[in-house]
This record gives sequence, C-alpha cells and structure tokens, in this order.
Amino acid sequence: MTRGATTRPPRSHRELAAALGTEPVGRLLWRSCAQTIMSVSVYGLYAVTNAWFVAWGVGPVALAAVTTVAPVLLALGAVAATVGAGAASLVSRSLGAGDPAQAARAAGTAFVVFWTTAVVGGVAGVVLIDPLLTLLGATGELRGYARDYAVVILGGAITGTGFSSLVRAEGRLRFSTMMWVWALATQIVLDPVLIFGFGLGVRGAAWGTVAGQAVSTVMSLWFFFGPRQHRRPYRIGLTDLRPHGPTLRRLVAVGSPSFLAGVGATLLAALTNTLLVAAGGAVALSAGALCVRIGTLVAMPQLGIAQGLQPVAGFNAGSGAVDRVRRATTLTVRATVGYGVVAGLVLLVAADPLAGLFTSDPAVCGQAATALRIVALGCPFAGLVPLLSARFQALGQPLPSYLLSIGTVLVVKIPLLVAGGSVGVTALWISVPVAELVSAGAALLVLRRWPWPAEGDTTGTRSARRRPVTRARASGESASGPIVHGAGRPSRPGG
Repeated sequence: MTRGATTRPPRSHRELAAALGTEPVGRLLWRSCAQTIMSVSVYGLYAVTNAWFVAWGVGPVALAAVTTVAPVLLALGAVAATVGAGAASLVSRSLGAGDPAQAARAAGTAFVVFWTTAVVGGVAGVVLIDPLLTLLGATGELRGYARDYAVVILGGAITGTGFSSLVRAEGRLRFSTMMWVWALATQIVLDPVLIFGFGLGVRGAAWGTVAGQAVSTVMSLWFFFGPRQHRRPYRIGLTDLRPHGPTLRRLVAVGSPSFLAGVGATLLAALTNTLLVAAGGAVALSAGALCVRIGTLVAMPQLGIAQGLQPVAGFNAGSGAVDRVRRATTLTVRATVGYGVVAGLVLLVAADPLAGLFTSDPAVCGQAATALRIVALGCPFAGLVPLLSARFQALGQPLPSYLLSIGTVLVVKIPLLVAGGSVGVTALWISVPVAELVSAGAALLVLRRWPWPAEGDTTGTRSARRRPVTRARASGESASGPIVHGAGRPSRPGG
C-alpha cells in the first residue's frame, strides 16, 4: 500500500441499515437484488437438485409422489411468508422511522407465531396423515412414497424458515444469502448419501430437506439471539417474545397477502396435479413435475428482484422518501420484465436438453419439453404480480397486495386452468402464459390507480394521494441531516 493511501473501514451493521435511505437508488437496488437473487436462486437449485436425485435415485413415480406432497410444503411456506413478510415490512419501516423498539417487537412476535403454528400444524399433519394424503390425491403406487416424504417434512416443520426476510430488512444482505447457501450445500451433500448410500429413497430426500432447513434455522438463531446482538440496530429481548396485540394485528394484516399467495399456490398446485392426472395420467403428472421444478428455478431471479425491493421500499416509505420508492419501483419493473424476456428465450431453445437432464423416458421427456416451451411465453409477465404485491406489502398497504396475490389466482388463473384442463394437457399449459399476461395487466393497473399511504402513517392503515416530497426527503435526509434509525429515540433495554 502506498504511503498516505487509506482504505475505507467496513460499514457497521447500523450503517448498513441507514444506507437504505441514503445510498443512490440504482446502486442500492443492484446490491440488494444481487444478494436476494442469489439467495432465492439457491432455493431454486435445491428444488431442481432434489428432483434430480429423486428421479434418478428412486424413479419417476417417486418424483410424481413428491410433487403430490408439494402442497404441504407450500402451506408451510405460506405461514412462514406471512409472518416473515409482515414482520420484515414492520421492521424496515420502523427502522426508517427511527423506532428500533417497534422493530424488536415485530421480529419477536414473528418468531413466536411461526414456531407455535409450525409445531401445531406439524403434529396435526402427522396424526391426520391418511386423510391428508387422500385429500392430496396420493393413491395407488404414489401413496407409499408420498407418506414417507410427508411424514418427515411435517415432523421437521419448525425448521421451515430461517427468517431471512428479517435479516434483509435491516440491510444484512450477505448474511441472508449465506443462510440459503449453507442450507443448499447441506441438502446437496446429504441427498445422495441418504438416497443412494443408505437406500432411504424419498425419505432420504425429505431428511436432506429438513437438515438444510435446520442449518438455516440455527444460523438465524445465532444472528438474532447470539453474542453479537449489540452490534445490530435493534435487540430482541424476552419481553419481545411475548406476542404484542397491536403489533401482531399489523403483522398479520401486512403479511396476510403472502399467506393468501401461498394458499393460492397450494390450490394451483393441487388443481394442476388433479387436472394432469385426469387428462394424461401418470406420464403427464411426471412431465408436469419436471416442468414445475425447472420453471421454479427460472422464476427465482424475479422473486429475488421482488425481495430486493422490499427493504428499500419499506425503509424509505418509513422515512418519507417517496421519490426513492417510485424510482425503485420503476427500476425493478424494468428489471423483472427484461429478465423474463431473456429467460423465456432460453427455455424456448433449451427445453429438450433441460427435460432430458431428469429422465430418459421419451414420453415424459417429450411432454415436459412441450410444456416448458409453452410456459416460456409467460416469463416476461410472470414477475410483475409478485413484485408489485411485495412493493405494496413493504409500504404497509395490505389491501392492494391482497388483490394481486389472491385475486389474480381466484379470478384469472384458476378459471383459465380449469378451462384449459377440460380440453386437454396442451390447452392446460397454454392457459398458464395467458393467465400471466392478464394478471400482469391487472397488477400494473392497480399500481397506477392505488393511492400512496397517508402522511406520517408508517402502519399502512391510511391512504392518501401521492404527495410531493422535498429534495432532502427524496435523498433520504431529514431537515436536520441524514436519517439514522434510532437517533433521538433510545432503544428499550433488551429491545
């Protein structure tokens, strides 16, 4: 190093959170979305690698059975998304408004609600496993595989989330990414050992999944309750782990669109499985399983863009920097559509080799490739509903998020899916991009028409027409200088 040269010291955890309101929006989004895209793409890789190990280690029937149980995973994910998204919105807006005590209450409430729900739901699912499998349509040779997989997943339900959304809400994007990376690494190592080495079949795949989730959970507990809490912008004390009525109501109100989106995804998955079996039998279901897994991986960057927007929008909404939220929304809309165009082109060209990675059965491979080419046409539009729903959640506006997350499922996607399925397998897949196009148009219309939250309302319970902002507020500064959460408002002991 040359004399006189200086290196910038690493930013503290509090500075990382404050940067959400001061760093240039484009650069901030690039950093935020890069991390979240990596995180959720890791989950997409998990879905694909898990399917690959099951398909080649056990067989296509086992893969179809695992797909039949997918609604169970989606339901658990819906609960995690509800408390995670609701609490993350409250945390980021509270930090933006300089209220770390409220941030601690929101995070503590989220932990208790999820753990309680996961334990109760997991036990109930194991006890009622036979009626549950019948409801999911797991019959014949699928049922045994489905039972083995579902029992392990339900038994490990408490590990279903590491609350990475709460980690991102305070600007700790890198740690959030590592939670996903270590979970995937654990699953990739354990799946082949348990499936091939110990001959556990689909139970081995399920145990690999639970083990990966457990790693993420342990990292989360260390992050929120470990010895370095004092370095974070807020601390969770014992009092914060007692559900706080007003906080719980706001958390559920803001997070409910995620739950409804999860319920909608569960309904769509179960309905798609039923329609595929009715229209094309086990071959169509196996092909659909491959298409869904590959489509999940392809869609992950769009979900990552939505998650990357949330802490930026929430923090700046809390501090009143409206123009920064508008700019962030515009940039992320362009990014998700642009990525969708590229991803769709890739799927159109590479559908056959992608399907061939999972099976050598020509009938399954052919149907999966055809489905991928059709679904690819909806990729440019597929990211807009989750993006704008996440944006409204971040601003604490649950109603428009409800309209997008569940309204598009009930009014657009399910009717089109049923109509297509009644004609045949190909028509069913054609209904998917058509539904994405219609849903995207509805989402843009809601964005254009919905008013901005009222002045001074960080809970999202009131609305007002979009208001002008001063140059200082748009840049993340208050009249007295940069907004730094916690300034002028002391944190509670242990909070």
